[in-house]
Amino acid sequence: MLQRTVESALNAFEPEQLFVATDDERIAKHMDEIGTKVIWTDPRHSNGTDRIAEAILKTPALEKAEIVVNLQGDHPCTDAATLKAAVAILRKSPDAVMSTVATPLTNSDDFFSPHVVKVVVDCHGNALYFSRSPLPYFKGGLPPGALQHIGLYCFRRAFLLEYSSLASSHLQKMEDLEQLKVLEQGYRIKVAIVEEKTIGVDTPNDLVKLIEHLEREKSYVC
Repeated sequence: MLQRTVESALNAFEPEQLFVATDDERIAKHMDEIGTKVIWTDPRHSNGTDRIAEAILKTPALEKAEIVVNLQGDHPCTDAATLKAAVAILRKSPDAVMSTVATPLTNSDDFFSPHVVKVVVDCHGNALYFSRSPLPYFKGGLPPGALQHIGLYCFRRAFLLEYSSLASSHLQKMEDLEQLKVLEQGYRIKVAIVEEKTIGVDTPNDLVKLIEHLEREKSYVC
């Protein structure tokens, strides 16, 4: 699955722009086999954002990076267009410190699932709130325009380093969503809306869905 994630990223970025941050010997070995650079990081990190913050500090090749993209290893089929949209919206939004992406929700099961994160945005594309609960409330079931958050983040390098020093917030702990502490501190997160059938693998059932998707498409390439 991680190899598929790497291959997806290579559709949007050059090989020299791509690194895998890890503390696991098995991951490092496999990345070495497929020719992807590894950055060794502390095993005590509680989330991926803190891990990549450490990674950029210890990697000379990333010293001049303006924007750092965090594509998590459990999103193996992310479109190149989605990655580029996240970068583009942050580049043209000097008032935002980071960006992410969302896609329209199309079924009620996902809307009510706590494993599917929802996001609401304002009329300028700024995130208002992220939640595992159905969001926004709609008495008719699945509301028109409901958005599923895709766990992909772009950071301005300077803010990424600052992010690691921000204390965990009340809402972050309750929802178990690390991006909420950014909103609670008053920072802006831009949200690019994309058309993507996202296949994030957070549960064993998600892995089954991924395999079914690949078999349905008659391909083992995302």
